[in-house]
Amino acid sequence: MTPSENIIQIKNLSKNYQDGFRALNSVNLDIRKGEIFALLGPNGAGKTTLINMICGIVNIQEGEVKISDLHNIKDYRKTRALIGLVPQELTSETFETVLSTVNFSRGLFGKKDNPPFVEKILRSLSLWDKKDNTILTLSGGMKRRVLIAKALAHEPKIIFLDEPTAGVDVELRQDMWEVVRQLKDDGVTIILTTHYIEEAEQIADRIGIINQGELILVKEKDDLMLELGKKHLQINLTEPLKQLPLELMDFQIELSPNGKQLIYTYEKIDNTGVSLLLELLSSLQIKYSDIDTKESSLEEIFVDLVNRERL
Repeated sequence: MTPSENIIQIKNLSKNYQDGFRALNSVNLDIRKGEIFALLGPNGAGKTTLINMICGIVNIQEGEVKISDLHNIKDYRKTRALIGLVPQELTSETFETVLSTVNFSRGLFGKKDNPPFVEKILRSLSLWDKKDNTILTLSGGMKRRVLIAKALAHEPKIIFLDEPTAGVDVELRQDMWEVVRQLKDDGVTIILTTHYIEEAEQIADRIGIINQGELILVKEKDDLMLELGKKHLQINLTEPLKQLPLELMDFQIELSPNGKQLIYTYEKIDNTGVSLLLELLSSLQIKYSDIDTKESSLEEIFVDLVNRERL
């Protein structure tokens, strides 16, 4: 991939705090133009620190960040104008109206008034009917939507969404992701962190997993699901078993507490074990009535990866 296709380039980025805590440890990452990149990690993993360093909010001690081939510190004004940031914290506790707040954010970046564009943003976030309400009177979910509207007001090429759906109900969350998909269609690059891992599974093009300040994995989402995911085969038995036969011990298989199901776990890329298992069940005269399969979710993959790192 050529540099021009990477809108963000991060090289050897590290961060130490005064108390000695190392929040980031030599992070290297390229973000592609127009992609949705999901950054996953437990609390304290370094997600917000990484975002704030890219945006120039937190000082860089080691390494460098380039945005659209511009240095994010030396060319701060130019690079910051390319970015819309939706922070995790709800800080909008003002008596300003929704409309004036969004217009003010647009003006901060030197953009001329554009009422039709601002109206489009507010309508897409279901905020148009709240445009004359003061921020102070809004619910937590609506305040978060205002933060997104403010971030989009100056027409940035890159949007950072740090836990954008925290405190937002399911219906509003779905509307918000529809806005994200529209932004992607418009060519905007989106980087998001989320605790709702199923959302990353639905919407992201690539997944990055960070733990204890280190980027432990970056993969295409589909490749990650294929390579690291597992399948679970549940075999519903006609007659319950009292214990697992010795002949089945070579398989990664469990007998349910009631003896009515066999649960076989295998890698997605290896289907040969299933046919061997079924042949063996037939030879042992173990009859079954039904077979169900279930794939690992991204959440299970994430937990497994993080747990491996802790060992």
